Amino acid sequence: MKASEVKKGNVVENDGTVYQVRDIERSAPTARGGNVTFRFTLYSIPGNRKFDLSLRADDDLKEVDLARRQAKFSYMDGDAFVFMDDEDYTQYTLGADVVGDNAGYVVEGVDGYYVQVIDDAPVGLQVPSSVVLTVVDTAPELKGSSATKRNKPARLNTGIEVQVPEYITNGEKVTVNTLTGEFAGRA
Repeated sequence: MKASEVKKGNVVENDGTVYQVRDIERSAPTARGGNVTFRFTLYSIPGNRKFDLSLRADDDLKEVDLARRQAKFSYMDGDAFVFMDDEDYTQYTLGADVVGDNAGYVVEGVDGYYVQVIDDAPVGLQVPSSVVLTVVDTAPELKGSSATKRNKPARLNTGIEVQVPEYITNGEKVTVNTLTGEFAGRA
């Protein structure tokens, strides 16, 4: 596929590494006869490492067929996460390196997980935009009048730590935005 045909979200291969296209910048030179160049912001699958690539409009990129399979988290197998496909009940085992920073957002009984599969091999995990987690440890609310909203750290049942408002107590369920890693409200 030509560089000019690539769209956001496409999965491409460059130098043996598979990337997902997150952003495209097109620059057209002001001089006659100049080549249009495309600057791609790519993220590796797996690993989610950023890579910038500049190509001319007629340069080729190899498109990779990436399947997204809806799955539910089943259990932990040592350090590996095991997900079960919602349609055909195939089990996908994802290592901690593949799940990466999303490990704190993996909980049982939540819909919206997608296992990314290339050639029947799981290579990535897409988490829902928000998940409900339980507060395990946080400081008690400080009494006293305060005109400003104050936050405090709270450790959640998956091990991650987020800033929550003062009125949140141990045992409460909170919604966490998985894109920003921030408190999004009570559940």
